[in-house]
Amino acid sequence: MSYPLAGLKVLDLSRVLAGPFAGRMLSDLGADVVKLEPPEGDVTRLWGKEIGGIRGYYHQQNAGKRDMCVDLSKPKGTQLVEALVKEADILIENFRPDVMPRLGLGYETLMAINPRLIMLSISGFGANNDDSRRAAYAPIVHAEIGLVDRQAEISNAFPADIALSVADTNASLHGLVGLLTALYARESSGVGEHVEIAMVDASIATNDGMNYALDKLRRPMPNEVYETAAGRLMLAGDFRFIWHQLKTICGLADGLDETVGLEEKISTRRQVVNQFFNETCGSREAVIAALDKMNLAWGDVRSATDVTSISSVVARGTITEVDDRAGGTRPIPQSPYRFQNLESGVRGGAPHLGEHNEQILEEWLGWSELEIAESREVLIRA
Repeated sequence: MSYPLAGLKVLDLSRVLAGPFAGRMLSDLGADVVKLEPPEGDVTRLWGKEIGGIRGYYHQQNAGKRDMCVDLSKPKGTQLVEALVKEADILIENFRPDVMPRLGLGYETLMAINPRLIMLSISGFGANNDDSRRAAYAPIVHAEIGLVDRQAEISNAFPADIALSVADTNASLHGLVGLLTALYARESSGVGEHVEIAMVDASIATNDGMNYALDKLRRPMPNEVYETAAGRLMLAGDFRFIWHQLKTICGLADGLDETVGLEEKISTRRQVVNQFFNETCGSREAVIAALDKMNLAWGDVRSATDVTSISSVVARGTITEVDDRAGGTRPIPQSPYRFQNLESGVRGGAPHLGEHNEQILEEWLGWSELEIAESREVLIRA
């Protein structure tokens, strides 16, 4: 078995999530991913539990990468990056659209250095529009495209962000598709490409309910959590479907005639359903048996800290252990890719700031100790 992207060189200038997650997945698939950070480091080095000098959030998104820390405020720092670009297959960045050109590292400049380079740029709102220079983290996009409003509608609560940075991860995964597409096209064309992903585009494209908004329809009520003798369960299907299954297969009846109003009918049926799941089915085994009989998908409403107890997670090794940089191991989500004949998987812990400065310059550029020494003014090590 072999890693499918072994031999690819990736220069990762991104920070926080959308870019780093894409880089992490490329590393899991075998690419040599070099994270290039500024002297202050990626802000996520401050987020989460610290073990071995590495915080948890940074650990999750940057495991398996190597690290260089370069001061791009100095001309020699930019020159060093240009030298690395000449050897790279892929470059990832998620600055605002005007930042890379201001650093002297815009797409046209880099393509002149390396015509085979594939560059992935992820931003909140894309380039060349009135929103381009706005700061954009996932919650901002969630608010702008209606996800926050939808969540408030569902929960009957004051608007609040959703508990997943989906705008970032959607952009990251679409960015990966774009990168791999460009990589495939390069095999025949011989030239690179600029893949430009906006978080707003990616999030709208992957919102399966966007059709309701575009057609100006009220979206159907969502799946719900039910209190049952089996504990709190999420059931797949709106209440009308749940009632239909219970009535048709389990014989439930509401005892109402046709003159009853809709609100009373719904209230009565919910009471009947509640009684069925808590009294008629008086045990977890009975509730699950009834749900399986009706072919209703169900899931326990768990705390995120319980994820390691899920049978499929255990069986598939979804959470694995890597070097914690302190003489032990640390849990981390495993690569989601499973192949028949190829290998994937997180290949080590996250790096310290500037940990591989000299190693990368030796391996990627073939620099001598003297050449490396001449660049030490722009190389930082924590």
